[in-house]
Amino acid sequence: MSRVSTSAAVASPEERYRTTRAATLLAGVVNLLLATTQIFTGWLFQSQALIADGAHTLSDLISDSVVLFAAGKASASPDRDHPYGHGRIETLATIVVGLLLALAALGIGWTAGQRLLAWETLTGPAPPALIFAAVALVAKEGLYQYHVRAARRIQSALLHANAWHHRTDAISSVVVFIGIGGAVVGWPWLDAVAALVVALFILHMAWQLMFRSAAELIDTALEPEQVDVIQQAIDSVPGVKDAHMLRTRKLGNEAAADVHIQVAPRISVSEGHQIADEVYRAIRDSMGTLRDVTVHVDPENDEEQLRSVGLPLRPAVTAHIRQAWEGLPELALIEQVALHYLGGRVHVTLTLRLEDDTSGTELNQRAAELAELVHAHPGLEGQLGEVLIVFRARTRNAQTVSQSAPE
Repeated sequence: MSRVSTSAAVASPEERYRTTRAATLLAGVVNLLLATTQIFTGWLFQSQALIADGAHTLSDLISDSVVLFAAGKASASPDRDHPYGHGRIETLATIVVGLLLALAALGIGWTAGQRLLAWETLTGPAPPALIFAAVALVAKEGLYQYHVRAARRIQSALLHANAWHHRTDAISSVVVFIGIGGAVVGWPWLDAVAALVVALFILHMAWQLMFRSAAELIDTALEPEQVDVIQQAIDSVPGVKDAHMLRTRKLGNEAAADVHIQVAPRISVSEGHQIADEVYRAIRDSMGTLRDVTVHVDPENDEEQLRSVGLPLRPAVTAHIRQAWEGLPELALIEQVALHYLGGRVHVTLTLRLEDDTSGTELNQRAAELAELVHAHPGLEGQLGEVLIVFRARTRNAQTVSQSAPE
């Protein structure tokens, strides 16, 4: 099994935190100034809508605090308790922002409904209130534009959620502007009707944010198009006969994937590992947001592989060979024992050192006799598959090999 973890290729955790912190602090300062101005001018010019919008702006300070806290925690490096990093903190905070949006929408809707039920008693504000409503609208739309650009640059769902929070605030300010304007010209009910429409829009946005984040918390897979890109990257690697059990999940703005690949059953461990490494690199190159990729190597399909469960491991097999060949000179000539677990049986290839000029016919006959001794020896009935005996002659450049029995 080959497993490698890396940080996101798009933006480092430190860069993400710096960008999110700068954007959030700016929003906090602007919202504090706006809320103070809106509440004061609303009281001064007798505009209940402006006062309500000021109170709504104050709620943004809570949202900004949540974003700043989550961004700081999410930027922390993986540790013992959180080996996959802390990206999910952003996901959880996005849900909190969504809840704040939903509460704000319900508050706006409730207030608008109450005003519609008693619209005869509504009084219009002073015309200068329109100026401050326009100032609030421009400031909040400016915050949205700044935040959404930063969110796209660092690919932050949390910052994008907060950007939409500022956009809904701007729409609320549009409602306030229309409401104040309507009240000034004699249509006080226009504010309440527009407020209800905007409240429904905000509620819809809050639902989308919470739904997507909740799906991420329960390890929802990446989009089908993204999974197809990963699958194509795997299939492009030479040596991969098949790929299955490809699983993906989101980790904040990043993702993780694991897959089983089938390779030729009798290749070496190092070659299988090399193929797995190439699969890892191909997947990482196909999608830079993948934080963690795990590649599991299979020598055969899963249905066949399940039949190999419970077969004896190397110590039991080599002990069986030693017992079967006890007293024979070939026992000391074993150079290598290769085991292949395929089709529900363990297949054995024994490489023996050839020390004389025995003919090929005699070697074939002796190999058959030695293999039969291994098969006939009691203990591994029904578990042994093919037993192949290979003789290798000494060469001038051959390295000296220990003549001890197999371990």
